[in-house]
Amino acid sequence: MRHLLRPQFLLAVLFLLMLSACGGASEEPAEPDDAGDAGSEAPAETGTEGGSEAAAAPEGEPIRIGVLTELSGPFAPWGVNVRNGMQMAVDDINGEGGVNGQPLELVERDTTGTPEEGVTALREMIDREGIVAAGGVISSDVGLATARIAEQEQVPLFMVKAGSSRILTQDSRFTFRTCLPAAPMVMGPVADYLEQEGLTRAGAIIADYEWGQSVREAFDESLGGIGAETQVEVAPVPETDFTGYLRSLQEFEPDVIVATGHPPGSGAIVSQSAELGIDTLVTGPWGPLETVMEGVGDAAFDRLVDFDCADFSSPDYQELASRYNEQFDAFMDDDAVASYGIVTALAQAVEESGETDPVALAEFLHGASFDLPGYSGELSWTEWGELATSTPVVSIIREQEPPEGVNPGANWYPEVLLTAEQLEPYQPE
Repeated sequence: MRHLLRPQFLLAVLFLLMLSACGGASEEPAEPDDAGDAGSEAPAETGTEGGSEAAAAPEGEPIRIGVLTELSGPFAPWGVNVRNGMQMAVDDINGEGGVNGQPLELVERDTTGTPEEGVTALREMIDREGIVAAGGVISSDVGLATARIAEQEQVPLFMVKAGSSRILTQDSRFTFRTCLPAAPMVMGPVADYLEQEGLTRAGAIIADYEWGQSVREAFDESLGGIGAETQVEVAPVPETDFTGYLRSLQEFEPDVIVATGHPPGSGAIVSQSAELGIDTLVTGPWGPLETVMEGVGDAAFDRLVDFDCADFSSPDYQELASRYNEQFDAFMDDDAVASYGIVTALAQAVEESGETDPVALAEFLHGASFDLPGYSGELSWTEWGELATSTPVVSIIREQEPPEGVNPGANWYPEVLLTAEQLEPYQPE
């Protein structure tokens, strides 16, 4: 086994990786006009803390927003974060008087991680509940199916971690990503780093579903384009024991192992690779950190690296996360931050446009940008709904006391290494 990427060189590796790979688009996105700029005062910024006077309770017809996410099955840890983040935003906004005097109301459905359940749930929320939009999709299988319904019915739908490159098309106008960008945007940095460093062998463990297959396509295309040798191991989505897959990769002697193609197993892949004595760098970004840490434990310190859409070092994230922990007794991961942002952005769109019609809201969203609490950068979209200004945060888990109130009793916290430059949006064919 070659030892080209040892943990002690992790900081240098990550810095070079992102610096070399995360070049942004050559042009800045167009600034929206005053009527469309939703990045000013967010209703949730003031909250209900600090002794401010309570606003009058909102009255009138509620504005209904769908929570469409995975609350059971392998993706439940992500889905619970989503539901909690959206609920916290609704509580904050309603506590400040609602939106133009109307209360927000969540309509919750569990997709169970299956496309059929996702489609049924979305149709019911549109036809029976009168939602103005829905958000929270984690599984790319569910995202691919429900995005087609959103486009047919012309109702805004927000992905959180559904990163399949097939979800969006050039004609998409009602589907929006909010946290995880398309798979080619995730894999580009890995390929650029390998090429820069002259590394020629890369392994991956992917899950056998839409996201894993999308990562595989991007993995093969990006790394094949630089002449790298690759080996991909395919595991079922519920898999928890990756020993056999890792032993196969160990024989391949990769310079790096990519675990992001199997989101439920990223933590186990990190810990089990260490148990096998594999000290090759393992990258498994975009997992729910609290859940991952429960499985990895102290083995994650100074070794587990994650990409996120939340800036854990920012004061506004820490204020938000402290209130989140008080309300839900949990660490506020980036899924919850993104979901809090979905509700906040929709509330701002309704308030500034004066519209609750889904078609009008989608049009407004495409012309707006949002400066959301805890987010790693501005949230805005391309014409087809891809993240236009994605700037992932790269963090490493350290053994340290978290900021006050953020994750009481824990002995770990993500230390932000850097925030990437703006990624160039992926354009579907």
